[in-house]
Amino acid sequence: MSVTFHVWGLSGTLAVEHERDATFAEERLWWWIDALDAACNRFRSDSEITRLNASAGSPVLVSATLELVVDAALRASDATEGLCDPTVLGALLDLGYDRDYDEVARRDDWPAVPARPAPGRRAVSLNRDDHTVTLTPGCGLDVGASAKALLVDRVCDELAPRGGALVEVGGDVALRGRGPDGPWVIGVADQLTLHGAEPRVTMGDGGLATSSTTTRTWRAGGVQVNHIIDPRRGTCAHGPYATATVAASSCLLANAMATASLLWGEEASYRLGQAGYAARLVRHDGTVEYVGGWPDDAKSFACSP
Repeated sequence: MSVTFHVWGLSGTLAVEHERDATFAEERLWWWIDALDAACNRFRSDSEITRLNASAGSPVLVSATLELVVDAALRASDATEGLCDPTVLGALLDLGYDRDYDEVARRDDWPAVPARPAPGRRAVSLNRDDHTVTLTPGCGLDVGASAKALLVDRVCDELAPRGGALVEVGGDVALRGRGPDGPWVIGVADQLTLHGAEPRVTMGDGGLATSSTTTRTWRAGGVQVNHIIDPRRGTCAHGPYATATVAASSCLLANAMATASLLWGEEASYRLGQAGYAARLVRHDGTVEYVGGWPDDAKSFACSP
C-alpha cells in the first residue's frame, strides 16, 4: 500500500508492507504531523516555537513534542560540529524567509541586510529534568529540518512492529523492514520531483536525505539566495555542491550530514568517507561524485547506512 500526501508545502509518500496496516499507518502519520505542526511551525502565531522564540532569556516550559524536536536539533548540531544549526533563524529572517516559502518565492526581491553569524549551539539550554528550554537574548530557533526528519523516523518506528514501512517528506526518507515485493526501492533526484529516469537505490532499515541549494531559492539584495544557512557567517550556502544525498542509520542523521555536506565545501567527500557514510554529491555543473561505496548512477545497488 502506498499513498501520497502534502504537508508544509512539500509532497510526501507513505507505504507499508501489509495492506492491513494502511489505516493505522495514516492515522499515526497525521497524528505526528499535527503534533509537530503545533509545536514547531514558526509560521504559526499560536505554535510553541513562536512562543519560545518570543521569550528569549527566560525558561519556557515545553511540550514533550517540542522537547523531542529541540533535543533532535541539538544532536544534529553536535553530529556536524555545529554546521547543522537550529539557531539560524535570524539569518533566515534577514534573507526574507519570514513566511511560507510559496509566498517568499513570489517576491521580486528582499532588501539586503548585513550578514551575522548564528548564536550557535551554546545559546540553547534544554533542561530535560524540568522540561524547559532557555534561549539567550537574540537567539531564535528554526527546527523545521529536524522536525521533518524526526517525523519520518518516528512514524516508521511506530509502524515497524507490524511490518515494513517507508515514509518520505520532501526528500527525507525513513525505512524499516521491506516493501510488499521485496527491498524498498528509492529514486534519488536532484530536484524534489521524480521523473522516472532517476537512479534507484535499495535499502532496509535506516534513513536517506537529500539537501539542495537549488530547490528553495528566492532573491534578496539582488541575488539568488537559498535556505541552507552557514551558521559561521549567517550567509546562505554557496559551496561547490548543489545537492547532497546521504544514507545513515536514521533520517535525522542523514539530513544533518546532507546539510553539512553543502557547507563543508571541498572537504565534504573526505569528511563523509572518514565517518563511514555513503553519499552522492552533485556539483553545480552536474558532475556527480560518489562517497563510501555509492556506485555509479547507471548501476542498481544496495545502500547500507
